[in-house]
Order: sequence, then structure tokens, then C-alpha cells
Amino acid sequence: MAEPKLTVEGVSKSFRPGRSAFAVLDGVSLSLAAGEFVSVIGPSGCGKSTLFNVVAGLERPDTGRILVDGREATGSSAPFAYMPQQDLLFPWRTVLDNTILGLEVAGMRRRPARERARSLFPVFGLAGFESAYPYELSGGMRQRAALLRTVVQDRQVLLLDEPFGALDALTRTEMQGWLEEVRGRFGWTVLLITHDIREAVFLSDRVVVLGARPARVRREVPVDLPRPREAGIVTGPAFAAVEEKVLAALHTGP
Repeated sequence: MAEPKLTVEGVSKSFRPGRSAFAVLDGVSLSLAAGEFVSVIGPSGCGKSTLFNVVAGLERPDTGRILVDGREATGSSAPFAYMPQQDLLFPWRTVLDNTILGLEVAGMRRRPARERARSLFPVFGLAGFESAYPYELSGGMRQRAALLRTVVQDRQVLLLDEPFGALDALTRTEMQGWLEEVRGRFGWTVLLITHDIREAVFLSDRVVVLGARPARVRREVPVDLPRPREAGIVTGPAFAAVEEKVLAALHTGP
């Protein structure tokens, strides 16, 4: 069996406001195969974002470790490209120059960075907007620019933290369909945080359900639905059956 691309192994994390420990994660383990899309869902405040911060190397776990291709990656951000909930585009930079920020931070010169990013603008539906500023873009276009900024770094694993949470329902649905299309084209390995069961099922190969804080994995629900997935799939009985399994896992005990 091939080595998993990403392994989260027995991760626990507590914070200490004052003198008492505040447990957030309790022995969380999961893994992703190369090219797999996995969503993490759980009650609000259960520790999903803390888990992402540990995976991304922004927080150190108290116990456990992160592996990429079987190699130690705990505390390292190098293998990961992380897209937070807000697009965080700089208003004084053009869209093109916003998309190359990660490359510039990594030490790439501006001209080759622009060339790399520019080649992706047609794929991301942004062709012709290279010289525009963020205020000139719709919410969906801003999120596509933010995702382009993330994937252009060519990291091994994408970490997406509620990337469409700030969008209206219609735009969010459109962006989910677009992400399904481009993910299939590039074969990214993706770990997604979401509060939206339908979004998790539509985009994912598996849904990992966390319990209330301190979070443990309650269940992993496989999504055995054909790809590519069209918007109409969400009205079918097979889709509803997977949603029901995720919902049931959310409402069971620890």
C-alpha cells in the first residue's frame, strides 16, 4: 500500500489561559492519500482551526506528529499551502501582484513569479483582471484569486479553512462547482475545514467528523459518488444518504 501523502498521528493540543489547561484536541488521527480531497467537519468551537494550525506548522502539538510522505513535518509549514477564511488581498496591489505574494516571500524574483501566476489566470476565470485591484472584483473572483495565490506555490498539500464561508449562498454554490472542476484537473491533495455538510459531501472523497471539544474523530464517512460532480447531484438519493450519515455522526456521543 502506498504511503499516505499526509498523516495526522495522535495529535493532542491544550491551551493554558491562567493556570488551568484548556484541552482542544485529544488524540486526533487521520490520513490523506495523494490526490484525495478530505473535509473535516464538527461542532462550532470543537478545534477544527486549531487542528489546521497544527498541521500547517503554526502551532506545536502537545503530543502526536504530522507526516508528509512518511517523513516528519511537525512544526513545518514547507509542505503546505494554507488558505484562510478571508481572502486577505492587499488593496494597494493588483490582482496579479496579490497572487505572487507567497512566491515572493519564498524568495522568487517578481518577473518569474508573475509569469508563473499569469499562466493560471485563464484556469481560475481571472484572465483580463491581472491589472485590476481587489475592490474591482466580485466576492467569488476574490476567492479564486486567493486560491490561485495558494496553489501557485506548488506545495504538496492544500489546507482550505472555510474558503467560501463569507460568500452568499448562490456564489458559494458556484464556487463549489468550480473548485470541483479545477481540483479534478490538477489532482490536488486537499484538507478542507467546513461547517457545511452539503459542501463537505459535494467536494470530498471522505468526510472526517469531529466531536465536541476536546475533539476526537467520531467517524470517517466515505463519499462514494461519481466524479466529476455536477450541481444536480445534491438532489439525488445517494447524495442524501451520505449527508444523513454525516449528520448522524455529528449528533452521536463522543
